[in-house]
Amino acid sequence: MAADGFERSLLAAWTTNCRVTASLIGLVPADLWSAAVPGIPTRTIRSIAAHLHNARCRWVKTLGGEHGVAVPARVDQRAVTRRELVTALRLSGRGIAAVLQLGCDRGGQVPPSKGYTWRNLALDVGHVLTYFVAHEAHHRGQIVMAARQLGRRLPATATAGLWQWRTPRGQGGGSGR
Repeated sequence: MAADGFERSLLAAWTTNCRVTASLIGLVPADLWSAAVPGIPTRTIRSIAAHLHNARCRWVKTLGGEHGVAVPARVDQRAVTRRELVTALRLSGRGIAAVLQLGCDRGGQVPPSKGYTWRNLALDVGHVLTYFVAHEAHHRGQIVMAARQLGRRLPATATAGLWQWRTPRGQGGGSGR
């Protein structure tokens, strides 16, 4: 079943979110990747970024696994490289897109899943998207703050579209602001 304009805009918003997240991770300077965040010695930019991917994997497994959506492999937050993580984020982004598409194909509702806390509850695609994007924006903010705590500002190319998750006007979504 083809997605209507609203559903296409939701899927485009997720694609934009994935692009922004992968761009941020790809542009983190190498010397900051595994530096401990001041005051939290177990937290690194690598661990925050790996959490993003691993959380996506859990959601794909929970909401789409029993409906035929392929579940991406999780990463080791202590050993994953930036390049490996960007590749993994692209895979998990496609997994989330498949969950959202599943919902679009089923009348705008992600079907109930036995793995989800409320087993008999179908979830609105727009609400699911908002949750995913808000979660990622939170962790992108943590990455920017961690870099600042480590005495560095991330390049403007990494932060310019950081909070954008909607597509630009005329491309299937909101204004992006």
